[in-house]
Amino acid sequence: MDLNAQIIKKNGKNEFVVLSYDEFQKIQEELASYDDLRCLREAKDAERDAPTIGLDALKKRISGRVKTKG
Repeated sequence: MDLNAQIIKKNGKNEFVVLSYDEFQKIQEELASYDDLRCLREAKDAERDAPTIGLDALKKRISGRVKTKG
């Protein structure tokens, strides 16, 4: 992503950055996506050794359940 940022210096050092609102929104969306991915990876790692069930076994398990009207 190319940014058209304006850098404002204070005492000769970079102090602030000014972005268009559209660019700011894009950065916010990218950060949210990154955070979602990071959380997903953490959850996956935490459940690495959790017991699993295959799709066929799951279908057999739930096929015997009776649907109820709520």
